[in-house]
Amino acid sequence: MPVINRIADFADDMKTWRRHLHAHPEIQFECFETAKFVVEKLRDFGVDEIHEGIATTGVVAIINGRMDGPTIGLRADMDALPMQEETGLPYASTIPGKMHACGHDGHTTMLLGAARYLAETRNFAGRAAFIFQPAEEGGGGAQVMVQEGILDRFDIKEVYALHSGPGDDVGTFYTTPGPILAAVDTVHIHITGVGGHGAYPYETADPVVAAVGMVSAIQTIVSRNHVPYDDLVVSVTQVHTGSADNIVPEKAYINATVRTMKKETQAMVRKRMSEIVAGHAAAYNVEAELTYEIGYPATINEPTKTAFAADVAREISPDVDDARQYEMGGEDFSYMLNERPGAYLYVGNGDSAGLHHPKYDFADGAAPAGASFFARLIERALPVE
Repeated sequence: MPVINRIADFADDMKTWRRHLHAHPEIQFECFETAKFVVEKLRDFGVDEIHEGIATTGVVAIINGRMDGPTIGLRADMDALPMQEETGLPYASTIPGKMHACGHDGHTTMLLGAARYLAETRNFAGRAAFIFQPAEEGGGGAQVMVQEGILDRFDIKEVYALHSGPGDDVGTFYTTPGPILAAVDTVHIHITGVGGHGAYPYETADPVVAAVGMVSAIQTIVSRNHVPYDDLVVSVTQVHTGSADNIVPEKAYINATVRTMKKETQAMVRKRMSEIVAGHAAAYNVEAELTYEIGYPATINEPTKTAFAADVAREISPDVDDARQYEMGGEDFSYMLNERPGAYLYVGNGDSAGLHHPKYDFADGAAPAGASFFARLIERALPVE
């Protein structure tokens, strides 16, 4: 079974929705106009319940099936990124410094398409909960929605989500059981020494050489402190210090990102990071403050639900990879999967620019496939006897 015929019928409508959302991006929890657009569409579709203002701008809509049964949650993120678009498209962002560069406009559109179809057909026994979430890009909107009780409030038993997958053919799918995306932590190191004249460094406590030593030592966490088959990324991404060639500065700052799949690996990195910073501070006679921020946890697919979701995807596309190598990116849908079984999948976006690239654009041809996946998942998981 390819794309559901009825969804194919309104594919042009989905393209219009998606391009409207693309042209009007909003970031973090400030998805007010996006949520308003979503709610207007849901009302037009005739869903049974609409709950607004969750996690500031989040929306949960409920569609009842033909008979009683459990509730399954389907999630789409709505927020954009704080970056300038460079696509030159007619529907490019109209808001300077904000852009849908991660496909959330497409994710929202796919979920709206599934809602329209299921509100018309209702060929399932139970309830479908449509979760439109703000602030995936760094704000942890999924965590906030979970903390505000949506899973218990709406008695959601399972959760599923889709993400755009650049590089794979449009409308194909891929996923993997178990870990699919990494935990994401952030490191801040503030170094304070004694500044002075560049010609008299012996009168200073130089934070620059301390920072350089710390950066070099941090790289050994991956190469010397973990086993090769425990995936780990530690990347120093910022070093800021100094103002002139003849001044030894007083302060330096180091920023890094840490990606792990296992809690024990994460704990090891925190311990080694603390030891490295303290040791180098003592060696270079400076003060150093380490802040290790625990971010999104690893995104872990429940194996049985992942196999089921992949089977559903095969009804939409003959090209489904259910054993794809996991990646070291991060995703706050992990908070929902920590509380309920479910799965996270990708839908192919074709030969497009990569995610978070200023020339990325969601492939409109992927939207009917994604909407069909969501719809068939509900019908398959909640069959009418």
